[in-house]
Amino acid sequence: MSAGLFESQRPKSRVVTERDAGEGYRALSGVALAAAALAAFAPLAFIDWWLAVVPTLAIVLGTVALRDIHRRPQELAGRPLAIGAMLVATACLVGGLVRLSSIYAAELPSGFERLSYALLQPAEGDPPDAVPEAVRALDGRDVLLKGYMYPGSRQHGIVQFLLVRDQGDCCFGGNPRITDRVNVQLADPRGIDFTPRLVKIAGRFRVRPTGAPDAGGVVLYHLEAAERR
Repeated sequence: MSAGLFESQRPKSRVVTERDAGEGYRALSGVALAAAALAAFAPLAFIDWWLAVVPTLAIVLGTVALRDIHRRPQELAGRPLAIGAMLVATACLVGGLVRLSSIYAAELPSGFERLSYALLQPAEGDPPDAVPEAVRALDGRDVLLKGYMYPGSRQHGIVQFLLVRDQGDCCFGGNPRITDRVNVQLADPRGIDFTPRLVKIAGRFRVRPTGAPDAGGVVLYHLEAAERR
């Protein structure tokens, strides 16, 4: 009798074990995995403003993952992964913004103003070489302008060069518009080396039509006694 009873109970025990194992399984949230993957690249936020989108997306995906896991706790796992991704992304986002803000504040010398290429453009309907009144008001003022070096014949010890608006003009053989070029004359006779990267130049702004070095044509705007920041 005992053997028969033992035999009748074995299948039941196996069925219960398999059922319990099936009910205990939960899939790892794919959204949590995506959040973790983006969090791995979150330190990119320390490099440039637009790269803050990486940790921001990681935070958004982590939030979505937590919501999904909360709604389906018997089906989805990955709550610690989502929380960890959000913490890393938040730290990188905050740290990156603080770092970039401090650099932005420190790059402007005392007594200087920020100048942008958008301000240098003529008003709609004006000739392409028209100088806006707001720009004329800056003549003789100390400004900081960001742009790209237009490639010339020299690569080292450059003391005079064109600073242009974008890399399309400087790196792919384009001839920049007259309002997208600024002639830079450095104060340091040792000059600087050519770089395809964005450069920050501080100097005395002048409005004076002259010949444009390296690009040909005319240049309206100048930065004199300039220095690279």
